[in-house]
Amino acid sequence: MQTYNILTNDVDSLPEGKADFLLAASVTKTCEIDGITQAGIPGLIPLTPTLDAEYISHEKVFSLGELAETPTGVPTPALITRAVHNLTPFSTIEILDLGLSQQPQNCIVHQFDIQPSGSIDTGANIDAKEVFLKGMEFGKAYELKGNYLILGESTPAGTTTATASVLALGYDCADDFSSSFLHVPSNIKTQTVNKALSLINSDMDNFEKLGIVSDNMLLFCAGFLLEASKRFEIVLAGGTQMAACLLIADRLREDVLMRVKHDNITLATTQWVTKDKNSDIAHILEQLSYTPHALYTTFSFAKTQIPILKKYDEGEAKEGVGAGAALAYAAQNSIQNQELLEQIEYLIYSM
Repeated sequence: MQTYNILTNDVDSLPEGKADFLLAASVTKTCEIDGITQAGIPGLIPLTPTLDAEYISHEKVFSLGELAETPTGVPTPALITRAVHNLTPFSTIEILDLGLSQQPQNCIVHQFDIQPSGSIDTGANIDAKEVFLKGMEFGKAYELKGNYLILGESTPAGTTTATASVLALGYDCADDFSSSFLHVPSNIKTQTVNKALSLINSDMDNFEKLGIVSDNMLLFCAGFLLEASKRFEIVLAGGTQMAACLLIADRLREDVLMRVKHDNITLATTQWVTKDKNSDIAHILEQLSYTPHALYTTFSFAKTQIPILKKYDEGEAKEGVGAGAALAYAAQNSIQNQELLEQIEYLIYSM
């Protein structure tokens, strides 16, 4: 039975004021395994983070003629985040290139000399400690423009790499991760995770294990959190992937002899993740060594005039590109659901 006691729908508990928006954009070649994800256009899934970055920055894409959507036609959650920005703008929208197959055009992009990671079923081939330390360094250096930071992600197949990562670190949440699918391809995901875990052994340290089974987004953001949370408040925008990021940071702090300043960190996700019958984000968060501040939004597409958007309420897509925190940001800034719904519909009609 799903429990929500660790998550609230109190969006007023977000930090106050304007938020910077950072998108951690990354490609893991795990996304190229046939049938493992629908987070993008078939055959072009590694391009999804690039398109998401361009769309939230400019309300248009430059690297392809169309926005990323699932094979059933459900558009990327980037639509939600951009609609929020149009109604109550973020201080800035900037992109973290954590291994992209193609550079987003006309965006503010932070470069870290990180390449796309390999498919975890044959080994991700990441220098995990180096990526983690790059995240820590950026956490020390990032200059806040607004009052706090929203950190979102776009990493297709990221729930698969997140599952493998936390299992490799010894956490007990094998069946807790969500998916962009309504009908989750659990056999493909389970086989992929099991293949990845077969490549590690108990003699390896945490970084060695994660270098084989993880992805750059998780590692970089875990390092970033440790340092940045000492300086300002952060809202982790995402579902089970960002919950995994918290678990990774909680475990790796022991390796770098640091504390997690968790009172400066909030996780904000959607009700579509929180109430998903195929996952359990609350149980993931319960694995932490502390009780996290976590919330979900209640925005729904029930009253939309565009039928395909109703698939979000049915369980497709669910989260990504910072949608959960963007929705919370909108609510805290007195944007009503109907106003936001109409803005999202306007964006689709004008595409």
